[in-house]
Amino acid sequence: MRTVNRKIAEWINRLGQIWVEGQVTQLSRRPGTRTSFLTLRDPAADISITVTCNPDLLMRTEVPVTEGSHVVMLGRPDFYAGRGTISLRVTDIRPIGVGQLLLRIERLKQLLAAEGLFDPRLKRPLPFLPRAIGLISGRASAAQRDVMSVASARWSQARFAVRDAPVQGPTAVPRILAHLAELDADPEIDVIVIARGGGSVEDLLPFSDETLLRAVVACTTPVISAIGHEPDNPLLDYVADVRAATPTDAAKRVVPDVTAELAGIAEMRRRSAHALRNWVHREDRVIAGLRARPVLANPFTMIDRRADDVERMRRDIRRDVTRMVDAEERRVEHLSARLATLGPAQTLARGYAVVQRVDAGDPHVVTSTEQMPAGARLRIRVGDGAASAQVATPADGPTEPAESTDHTKRSTK
Repeated sequence: MRTVNRKIAEWINRLGQIWVEGQVTQLSRRPGTRTSFLTLRDPAADISITVTCNPDLLMRTEVPVTEGSHVVMLGRPDFYAGRGTISLRVTDIRPIGVGQLLLRIERLKQLLAAEGLFDPRLKRPLPFLPRAIGLISGRASAAQRDVMSVASARWSQARFAVRDAPVQGPTAVPRILAHLAELDADPEIDVIVIARGGGSVEDLLPFSDETLLRAVVACTTPVISAIGHEPDNPLLDYVADVRAATPTDAAKRVVPDVTAELAGIAEMRRRSAHALRNWVHREDRVIAGLRARPVLANPFTMIDRRADDVERMRRDIRRDVTRMVDAEERRVEHLSARLATLGPAQTLARGYAVVQRVDAGDPHVVTSTEQMPAGARLRIRVGDGAASAQVATPADGPTEPAESTDHTKRSTK
C-alpha cells in the first residue's frame, strides 16, 4: 500500500499547474496555521475537491472570498500519501461572474475615493422642510409608493415632482441622468431622492455607474440615495449627500414628522413655562430676602442712627470754629498792640517830630541840615498835629544833641 501511494504521489507531482473553476462551498481559516482549507464544487455536477492555500492569499484578493463565491483558481494537484487523498494547492484566486462585477465596482470605488468624491465635507445638508421633493424611481414601483406614502403621512403638505425611469438595464443610466439634470435645474426642488427596491448585484449595477456618480457629485441640490435594502451597498450611497437604508428611511429623512414636531413644540413650551415659573419664584425669593434686611425693612433706622453723629459733628465744628475765631482775634489784638507800639504815632507822642520840605516839588522828609537852606519852607509834624515853618539862617553844621533832650536844635522862623 505504501508503495502504491508513493507511486501515485510521484505521478501526480509531475503534473503542472491548472486552472479550475467552481463555487466555494466551505471555507476554513485556522488561526495560527499557515494553511487554509476550502471546498470547491462543480455547479453543474455533484463533484467537489479540497483546496489548500496560504491564508495571506485569501486576504490579498480584491473581492473577498466567501462561501458561495464563483471563482477560478490556479493550482497544482497534491497527493497526501498518509491518507491517500488528493487536494489542490492553489496560488491564485480570481472572481468570475458576479465576482468580476464586484471587482470592477471595487476598483471604481478606490478611484473615486482617491479623487476625494467620498469626502464628508462635500456632503450638503438637507433642508428642514423642502418646498418640493424630486423623486426618481421606477414607474408605479413599491419604492415610489413607500417614499410618497410615508412622507405624506409624516407631513401632509409634502409636494413631489416624480420622474419615472427604468432602474435596471442599459437604458437606466441615461434616463436617470436626464431626470437628475432636470430636477437639479428646477429652483423649486430642494432635495432629490433616487429610490429603488432591492435586487441582485447585476440589477443594482446602474447605481454604481461612474457617469451617474460624477453627475450626483456635480449636483447643487442635495441628493438622497435610497437603493435596495440595508445589505445593498451601491457606490451611489458613497457619493450621495445622505444614504438611506431603504426608501421608507429616505421618506423619514426628507420631511419632518408633524406629530413629533408638534409634540416637541409642546414639550419646549412646557419646559419654557416651567423654567419661567422657576425664574420668577427664584427672583421673588431674592426680593423677599432683600426686603427682610434691616436696611430695607426700616430705612429710617440708619438715618436716625446717624442723626446723633451728625449733631455731635456739628457741635464739634461749631466749637472748633469759635476757638479758631477767638484765637485769631487775640492774635489781631496782639499785632495791633505791637503795631501801635512800633508805629510812628507812638514815636511822635514821645516828643519826636517829622520835618518835611514842601517848597521843592513833592513834600519829602528832611534827614540832613544840608537839605534846609535859608528860606526853605518846612512842615513839622508832632504828636498832636503839624505846623509850617521857614528857615531863617542856614545851619552851621551838625551839633551834638543834648543829653537830656530827644530833639536837635534848629533855628526856625
